[in-house]
Amino acid sequence: MVIHKTFSDFVLFLYVHMAYADGALHPDEEKVILEKMSKHFPLEGDHKVRFDKVAVDYKKLDPDSVHGIIKESFKHFDHVKFAQRYKIYADMYDIIHADGKVSAAETKAVNELKEIIDMLSVAR
Repeated sequence: MVIHKTFSDFVLFLYVHMAYADGALHPDEEKVILEKMSKHFPLEGDHKVRFDKVAVDYKKLDPDSVHGIIKESFKHFDHVKFAQRYKIYADMYDIIHADGKVSAAETKAVNELKEIIDMLSVAR
């Protein structure tokens, strides 16, 4: 299921997903995401409003559906170059390290993301 209109919206969803991978959003994770949003939404002044909406919407999702959303969204945005996909993957490390500790759940989430990117890259 694809729920995002633009790749930037999908990237923000991934950022939020990674921030909540351990069950809670740390203020430092939010700060890192807000900084990264300026690259994806350069014309917006207040990234916090968009971030808060995506976070609320994310928490309403069935957790079992998130993996499928990510996989289908990467397929949908297949025009995005491999290098850009991996840049997003690298951003995830900044997010999970923002609070100074990386939980097993965060490691699992980032590894699942890498598997999806790798799988779809081979399929092309």
